[in-house]
Amino acid sequence: MKFLTRCALYTLLAILAESVICMFFSNLHENSRALNLFCQKVQAADMQESDRPIVYLYFADKENSFLIAEERVLFHSADPVEFGKIIIKALIDGPQKGLMRTIPVGTMLRAFYITQDGTAYADITKTIKERHPGGTKTEIITIYSIVNSLILNISEINAVKILIEGCESTTLAGHIDLNLPLKANMLLIR
Repeated sequence: MKFLTRCALYTLLAILAESVICMFFSNLHENSRALNLFCQKVQAADMQESDRPIVYLYFADKENSFLIAEERVLFHSADPVEFGKIIIKALIDGPQKGLMRTIPVGTMLRAFYITQDGTAYADITKTIKERHPGGTKTEIITIYSIVNSLILNISEINAVKILIEGCESTTLAGHIDLNLPLKANMLLIR
């Protein structure tokens, strides 16, 4: 009888030891999975940070004579079209550091695309035309705020064509020809 009790006791101890070992390794596996998940989240956050480059948005100086770059950190995907949309929306939202707005309040981006030859088409609502204050210099500043911000931040773009309500417009406010795509104008930047 003592032999059977010892066998039962040893069997019970063996089962208990096996359970403890299984729980230990199971817990170790869970901790390993949790650590792997944590590492993946850190890597994803690092990748998102690298997807947030410094972007230079061009707004008017106080005299509305030149464009000045305002540094921003903007999230973007590798898709230049999506990045272009983000840049134009940031321009529409206006400056954050004491510069002057170049696009009238209430303006919206309707569509944005880039052709294979590197021409970007920015289709903007008619608010940009209706609420524009006018004047040659202000019109130049508005147009090249968009053109320079896109071309100088997105390497796939080499010219910008501005459309209004999906149509070509000869001018924005009566002075600057919008019939052809425009290149960056570095002389306006200070």
